[in-house]
Amino acid sequence: MTAVRVGVDKDTGVAVVTLDRPDRLNSVDLAMVRELRDVWRRLRFDDSVRAVVLTGAGERAFCTGIDRDAVVPQPDSPYMADDPLLGIGPKSNDLWKPVVAAVRGMACGGAFYLLGECDFLVADTTATFFDPHTTYGMVSAYESVLMAQLMPHGEAARTALMGTAERLSARRAHTIGLVTELTEPGGALAAATAAAGVIAGCPTEAVQGTVRALWAAKQASLAQGFAQAPHLIALGNLPPGGQAELFRARQREYRLR
Repeated sequence: MTAVRVGVDKDTGVAVVTLDRPDRLNSVDLAMVRELRDVWRRLRFDDSVRAVVLTGAGERAFCTGIDRDAVVPQPDSPYMADDPLLGIGPKSNDLWKPVVAAVRGMACGGAFYLLGECDFLVADTTATFFDPHTTYGMVSAYESVLMAQLMPHGEAARTALMGTAERLSARRAHTIGLVTELTEPGGALAAATAAAGVIAGCPTEAVQGTVRALWAAKQASLAQGFAQAPHLIALGNLPPGGQAELFRARQREYRLR
């Protein structure tokens, strides 16, 4: 079964990319990693696609990050740790067509690798954003670097440091600028697709050049942050057994702000 669906409207020039594992809250397994990379690379060569919408299947979640059941082989060396989510985003695959995220339900943890490489976010009022890393004894490194580009520093810090104790509501996300448009439940995909359709109607070279220019403004700080990330993770992460113990003992109550 495919973990990523792609639909292309040739009339509008908009492709909708859907994370399609709703029974697993659209969490990312290794098959989805491979599929996402393939999708972005295919879209680079499809001239009928001039803008993209990224969304998740079902009502409960946009994406909840890495699937905890995924087995990620690691080299037996502290200098070569593999993060399977690095490289799953459109920019990491040199796709310079605009990508609009349509968020419904939860978006957390590793979902930020994807959201951090979208050009802007549209969400409905069911959307919530949170980062569980610290709760489970893990350093939020790449995720925090990406989200610090989209949110005021204090909001990014609070989201990363509070772990599962808090979730950022869609309304708060809209207030701080993380979300650019807020819709009624179920309306995010239509609103994101409408915005993408407007963009797709503009001259392609001008749009792609603008996407590239906007990303260039972020790249220096992203490169610096990413350079530090492997060392911070190696120093700060609990051993896998400790992380699993914290996960089993997790509290499900949280504050929505």
